Amino acid sequence: MSESTIERLPTVLHRLGVSRSSLYKLIQRGDFKAPVKLGPRSVGWLSTDTDDFIAARVHASRQQVSQ
Repeated sequence: MSESTIERLPTVLHRLGVSRSSLYKLIQRGDFKAPVKLGPRSVGWLSTDTDDFIAARVHASRQQVSQ
């Protein structure tokens, strides 16, 4: 398993290239993992979860092109 770090919201939004509302829609639909609660008013996401999401999107996109 690769080493994971916790990414805060601005980093996740930048890496995924989506808006805040789009990210939370992905979470609501179950397409992206929910954040990890870090404290009373802070959350973060595991970098490995972001990596996996990006890899799955790339894979799906390339599968569509080859068909």
